[in-house]
Amino acid sequence: MSMSTQERTSGSVTVGDQAPDFTLPTAKGDQVSLSEFRGEKSVVLYFYPKDSTPGCTAEACSFRDSYEVFQEAGAEVIGVSSDSSESHENFAKKNNLPFILASDEGGALRKSYGVPSTLGLLPGRVTYIIDKQGVVRHIFSSQFAPQKHVDEALKILKQF
Repeated sequence: MSMSTQERTSGSVTVGDQAPDFTLPTAKGDQVSLSEFRGEKSVVLYFYPKDSTPGCTAEACSFRDSYEVFQEAGAEVIGVSSDSSESHENFAKKNNLPFILASDEGGALRKSYGVPSTLGLLPGRVTYIIDKQGVVRHIFSSQFAPQKHVDEALKILKQF
C-alpha cells in the first residue's frame, strides 16, 4: 500500500490545486472557513472516519501532542469527520484536543476533496497540507497508520 497517494478520482484534489474553501460548524458551536486562514497560516486539514474510535483517538491525540509544534510552524490543525458538532465537542473534551474539529455531516466536503473510502465502507483517513496561499502542497493517505499523519505533516511544514 502506497503511503502517499495521489490517486485521481473525479473531483479529487491533488498537489498543486487550490484547496476547495468550506464553512463548517465546529465542536465549539461556531463556524470555521478555510479562507479565514489565507495569507495568515498554513492549514493541516485531516479527514478521519469517526470520533472516539481507537485509530481516530490515537490520531487526534498525536495531533494534540504536537499541536504546539504545528503552531510554531505557522499552521492550524483542522480535523473533519461526519460526526455532529455535539459528538466533536465530547471527543474534544474527553481527549483535551486544542485544535478545531469541524462537522461535515452530509459528507459534502469529503466528496469535494475526493477523499476515498477504505474497503468501500470506512470513510478514508487523509491529511492535506495547505499553504498560506490556499494551495495543496502535500497529501498523505493511510487508513491504518493514524499517527504517521502527524509525522508527515510536520515534515512537510518544515519545508516551507
